[in-house]
Amino acid sequence: MNETHTDVLVVGGGPVGLLLADELRSRGIRVVVTEAEEEIRQDPRAGTLHARTVQSLTRRGYLRTPATNPGSAASAPFHFAGLPGLAIHAPASEGPPLVNVPQIELERALDELARELGVDLRRGSRVTELRQEDGAVEVTVRAADGEHRIRAGYAVGADGARSTVRRQAGIDAATHPPNFAAVLGLVRLDRPGEIPGGWTHGPHGWTLVNPNPAGHSRVIVHDFRRPLPDHRAPVDLDELRERTSRVLGFEVGMSDPAFLTRFSDFCRLADEFRSGRVLLAGDAAHLHSPLGGQGLNLGLQDALNLGWKLALVASGSAPADLLDTYHAERHATARRVIDNTRAQAALMHPGEEFDPLRELFGELLNLRQANDHVQGMISGQDVVHEPLDSADAWHEGHFLTNLGMRIGGVHTSVAELLARGAGLLLLTPVARSELADAARQWKDRVETHEVELGEERPWSAALVRPDGYLAWTNAAGGTSAKSLREHLAHFFGPGGI
Repeated sequence: MNETHTDVLVVGGGPVGLLLADELRSRGIRVVVTEAEEEIRQDPRAGTLHARTVQSLTRRGYLRTPATNPGSAASAPFHFAGLPGLAIHAPASEGPPLVNVPQIELERALDELARELGVDLRRGSRVTELRQEDGAVEVTVRAADGEHRIRAGYAVGADGARSTVRRQAGIDAATHPPNFAAVLGLVRLDRPGEIPGGWTHGPHGWTLVNPNPAGHSRVIVHDFRRPLPDHRAPVDLDELRERTSRVLGFEVGMSDPAFLTRFSDFCRLADEFRSGRVLLAGDAAHLHSPLGGQGLNLGLQDALNLGWKLALVASGSAPADLLDTYHAERHATARRVIDNTRAQAALMHPGEEFDPLRELFGELLNLRQANDHVQGMISGQDVVHEPLDSADAWHEGHFLTNLGMRIGGVHTSVAELLARGAGLLLLTPVARSELADAARQWKDRVETHEVELGEERPWSAALVRPDGYLAWTNAAGGTSAKSLREHLAHFFGPGGI
């Protein structure tokens, strides 16, 4: 049996696994990606990138960096549980708060980049066995040409809801049973002009229809009738037609299905996102309904959180304990997403007794403070990590906005500086010089820049993680070099130069 040695094995070549592989390889880590599918799947899947994902991908150079403009904000209409009135907004310096990118296009772009970077991408390869040993993870992979063995320093399961990695690693999970059965289809509607577009509430559930008079329309029906079908049961056109007609209250003619699938609001959250040298990301770690379009975004954020940390650990620059912060930060975020999708499913329950609740919630969405709370949750912009120093909790752990600044008279921004993949130490002219000296031992992992900011900040020095979150500022009196060194060591490993 052939054996390959690598730093990291990523199991699953979807967008989450590919993004993680790109993040690792761009930092010099040897990566093998195994993917069971021979080709990128062509079926319609997620297509909404929410604000925090847009901002994060911009900071890593995957999306074009917007011009900084701190004086205004961008906004886009959205929904919560099918209810209109939610507005997703972000500072204009961050670009659009929503970007529609079909998942297949995103996957192709990440696949192409992986090959350019030199990722060992093996499609048509299915993991059958995984075991941890001292200092490595050994995996057996079945491909068309037989079985192969891969020995990796770390393995990441990004292999979806039925994750082999999660099961083989013995990681348990908490689950919540489904409340509705949903069917999605691309079909030709007999009379597309007579079908209500967008979200429509009926006596047994909801429909979400994008009528297309010139071709196939996307039809999704959320049916709350009991008993719910087995999620593995095949789906056909008759079922989609019957469920859609029952929810809308009239016969809906449709034909020529180009694609059919079913899903539900079943939820699963892995107890641990890390077990020794095995980690989980994306649907392998957390599963929930697609309400709010949060699933893809949650997985991509997993990859962006884990990528720089695993690269530091795999290269020997940081201790393995740094990976514990991945679980601490992403498990809490995943639980919050699961909880809000469950709240949406509860609001969508079609009984008349729930109508007053929906009306009340709709009124609340018209209140700015309530709208800000919900949109921050859906868009991921409310994510704040637990600070190492509670005295600076107003800043540490928060995402740093895309500040415009000058370095040596040349205009740049936070997003442009983070695109290189390192951490940042930003020092304004009034910052104490000893801070630059304190960071010198980490210059292989953290870039120090003397900057002139385009807007005032309550700090004169800030340490920024590679994923854009603040690791430390001197806003709360933490001006000492000792405080900075403690945070540098925590997030980037011991100083080595």
